[in-house]
Amino acid sequence: MQSLALFLQSGPNPDQIRNVVLAMMAIIPFIILAAVVVVIIPTWFICKKAGFSPWLSLLTLIPLGGLILLYVLAFAEWKTAPVPQAAWQPPLPPPPVPPAFPPQA
Repeated sequence: MQSLALFLQSGPNPDQIRNVVLAMMAIIPFIILAAVVVVIIPTWFICKKAGFSPWLSLLTLIPLGGLILLYVLAFAEWKTAPVPQAAWQPPLPPPPVPPAFPPQA
């Protein structure tokens, strides 16, 4: 607690600032990489299911590219047919009863 009070009174030490910045520079690329993976993987599968090239998902790396991709997906004709919805089917009627033949002698 006393070191925090001394830190706040005397101002930050340039060596401490440098150490903090170096630590942040080591961590930030991993955070950016994780964010890129979280965005590109779903857009890759969406483009693939829509019938477009999955490489279009790389547009999200460009500023405003994700918005462009969203408009392309929203207003383009998708090349895949929608899956028909399963409807209720009435049960089939029972088969007809065969006629009774007279016994043959």
